[in-house]
Amino acid sequence: MQIEPIAYFRSPFATKFGVPKQSGLVDCLQGTIEFVPQYRNADALRGIDEFDYLWLVWEFSANKHAANSPVVRPPLLGGNVRMGVFATRSPFRPNRLGLSSVRIANVELDTTRGPLIHVLGADLMDGTPIYDIKPYVAYADCHPDARSGFVDKHAIRRLMVIIPQTVSSKFNDSELEALRKVLELDPRPQYHDDPKKVYGMMYAGIDVKFCVADGVLTVVD
Repeated sequence: MQIEPIAYFRSPFATKFGVPKQSGLVDCLQGTIEFVPQYRNADALRGIDEFDYLWLVWEFSANKHAANSPVVRPPLLGGNVRMGVFATRSPFRPNRLGLSSVRIANVELDTTRGPLIHVLGADLMDGTPIYDIKPYVAYADCHPDARSGFVDKHAIRRLMVIIPQTVSSKFNDSELEALRKVLELDPRPQYHDDPKKVYGMMYAGIDVKFCVADGVLTVVD
């Protein structure tokens, strides 16, 4: 079987740096599913507005090198512990496929770019190829009592974030809210801890620079 993208994702992230490590972590983060010309048919979306969430099957397109190792080092474990690749959600995997659950914000069936699905909470960078879309079905897909392996033992750490007005004024309210939540999750590699280092990420067309010290992330102008 050979598969081709049915759509591409439009996101405020021009690169993978800063993209949330899991879908749903930044529930207000906006993005859009834009179909390739072959699938710009409103009939293919008939009934989709009756669902709240979708599953997206997509490609880790930013990973250009082959993933041959049977083990990876999850960032959540500090980058020093090796786990089996199939016991993690690492992007470095044999077929480079990702799976994300996103919330439908609204659907536009008739635009100059064909039907568009606007979603919230995605963990995809701009231009990510999407290979399939399926509706999230609560009775089959929700397992609230399920164990989550090593993830259960490591709480998500959030930082205090300071964004000066000179930077916050460059974004609209929804962009700023999502940016703050993205930065709270600490976009740095887990093993980085240099308070003097200035990091930068492209977000909504703006180069956002920041540093982190003592649990506080400060955006610098």
